[in-house]
Amino acid sequence: MAKTKTTYFCQNCGYESAKWLGKCPSCNEWNTFVEEVVEKANTRAPDWRTVPGAAKRVNKAAAIHEIAPAEESRRITPDNELNRVLGGGIVPGSLVLVGGEPGIGKSTLMLQLALNMPHTKTLYISGEESEQQLKMRAERLSQASKADCYILTETATQLIFKQIEAVAPQLLVIDSIQTLHSAQIDAAPGSVSQVRECTAELLRFAKETATPVFIVGHITKEGAIAGPKVLEHIVDTVLQFEGDRHHVYRILRAVKNRFGPTSELGIYEMQGSGLREVSNPSEILLSQREESMSGISIAVLLEGLRPMLIEVQALVSNSAYGTPQRSSTGFDTRRMNMLLAVLEKRFGFRLSTQDVFLNIAGGLRVEDPAIDLAVVTAIISSQQDMPIPATVAFAGEVGLSGEIRAVNRIEQRIAEAEKLGFETIYISKYNTKGLDNSKYGILIKPVAKVEEVFQLVFG
Repeated sequence: MAKTKTTYFCQNCGYESAKWLGKCPSCNEWNTFVEEVVEKANTRAPDWRTVPGAAKRVNKAAAIHEIAPAEESRRITPDNELNRVLGGGIVPGSLVLVGGEPGIGKSTLMLQLALNMPHTKTLYISGEESEQQLKMRAERLSQASKADCYILTETATQLIFKQIEAVAPQLLVIDSIQTLHSAQIDAAPGSVSQVRECTAELLRFAKETATPVFIVGHITKEGAIAGPKVLEHIVDTVLQFEGDRHHVYRILRAVKNRFGPTSELGIYEMQGSGLREVSNPSEILLSQREESMSGISIAVLLEGLRPMLIEVQALVSNSAYGTPQRSSTGFDTRRMNMLLAVLEKRFGFRLSTQDVFLNIAGGLRVEDPAIDLAVVTAIISSQQDMPIPATVAFAGEVGLSGEIRAVNRIEQRIAEAEKLGFETIYISKYNTKGLDNSKYGILIKPVAKVEEVFQLVFG
């Protein structure tokens, strides 16, 4: 008889160790190691093998030139934002992990998906809420009458797979993976070994039956999904649901996607009747102001294939303390410090003794380098207390020598700015090659150096 095998797991990050450690070498947290059983003396086959369609098959090696390419048949959902983030729809047999802070709307998003999928039998499994709570939420979403949506409140995976065998769903939602427990592992629900085993069983079920599975995962205090690398390596797609609980807008971002790009994002508005898709995010990312104010500029950026305009807000003030403060929200602080150094070294703006605060409106986290030009103009606008006209937009990357570098997909950026009523856009002159200005109704001003922008915008 095989012996029972145990090991130690960090409950914060999932690091595995053969012995107990006081401090985790991965996340540097103290007293987080717990001994868990990873292999029991008597093991038995999991119940997922009893599900119809999960019969054993023998795979044989094949030469790569003999494998016939097959196009993925995706299941399109009524949620266009979710389709965009997934890469065009739900892939059969895929395992999708949705993570986010408590109360951000993960359960609402998943219940809306289960209720709105047309001609699809869905099974929503909840280990956190009762059937009556889910019924009330479905009535609030005005979708409580859907006949082919089934609700199950259960946490034992063996009992769950028996219900899956009885219902035979075409879409499975698990809320949440931290509440499930498997009899194969002698550990508490939510522990690293339980989360890993339950996810592995769901993965085997998804691949064997070609049933798409969505699982909801909690996050740690650092913002990572609990048991992070354990889950992220197993699943096919990781979606992060972000936003501020005190604001109405939510962002769904693909962190990992084996079936599509990871640069796409979807934007929702939380309402009393559920989550509403925001098809034109530029409308919510641009504030409506009646008078021009200094320190505000508009940047044209790309998130995946979606162009959008966002508002960059800067505040420069005299430092009241010995060391000037540097703070940015939604923008890399190190890149902001680099741009401040360029402004001081190349153009003589004395910013080393001043506090600089930068904010990207709307709660977005921006990585597109095309926002650089809007950042530097917003900073100088605040320092000089000279407003930028509200009809001017910027798209350009700033180099260390003060040059304005070209950015990709400039035609889409210009068209988006024109569509939203902007009259002027500043771009790099290196983006003008092959660009037909006559087909745009917006004034395009190509510039090569940052100082040219200052002269044109501020005189």
